[in-house]
Amino acid sequence: DLQIERERTVYNISGGCTALVVVYLLGKLYVANAGDSRAIIIRNGEVIPMSSEFTPETERQRLQYLAYMQPHLLGNEFTHLEFPRRVQRKEVGKRMLYRDFNMTGWAYKTIEEDDLKFPLIYGEGKKARVMATIGVTRGLGDHDLKVHDSNIYIKPFLSSSPEVRVYDLLQYEHGPDDVLILATDGLWDVLLNEEVAEAVTNFLPNCDPDDPHRYTLAAQDLVMRARGVLKDRGWRISNDRLGSGDDISVYVIPLIHGNRQS
Repeated sequence: DLQIERERTVYNISGGCTALVVVYLLGKLYVANAGDSRAIIIRNGEVIPMSSEFTPETERQRLQYLAYMQPHLLGNEFTHLEFPRRVQRKEVGKRMLYRDFNMTGWAYKTIEEDDLKFPLIYGEGKKARVMATIGVTRGLGDHDLKVHDSNIYIKPFLSSSPEVRVYDLLQYEHGPDDVLILATDGLWDVLLNEEVAEAVTNFLPNCDPDDPHRYTLAAQDLVMRARGVLKDRGWRISNDRLGSGDDISVYVIPLIHGNRQS
């Protein structure tokens, strides 16, 4: 992340990206995630999560605490407090539910003038945004990202530090259909872990076991499942659900080679 900051003017780099990395080292898989991509292991049809997403909702308390400690980062335009909905001027002096960085539940407070500011975290689910700007809270880059039509930088609230989970390959005997799946949020927005696992465990046995491309084909199958089929009402997946409108990148990595490591 520091290298991107140093080189962004030299290479005219703007924007940023999330990062999901897997490293094999001495019989173990180290999965590092910074962003909203996801990794899972499928072993004997069972799903083993290997990452968790970092979004304005999952990192609410970290973001609110930073804003509380350094209020100048909010540019006098935002409040770090969270309310169930946008506070209106007519509600000043009335009581409304709210929560702060030290709260997992909600409590009542009397609305003040400062509470009319735009919330640090606005929206729910995939629509949640930090300062109404960005929907992920960890990743690389975005050093020049500002709130629209202002000089308020978003970067102080974004972290490049990944969460790392470790999987011991030598602890298990893996079959040819046991895999590690890495994918961007374009896949997970529309397919559950269990749906992905079912798709892969049904697809791989129908491939030639000696075909070196079987795992690539499985990844391609997942991409097509998430994108769906173009119909009159847009791209649709199974059960007539809306297909993914985001970019979809998928890796399906076999674990059977770990059986031969010592």
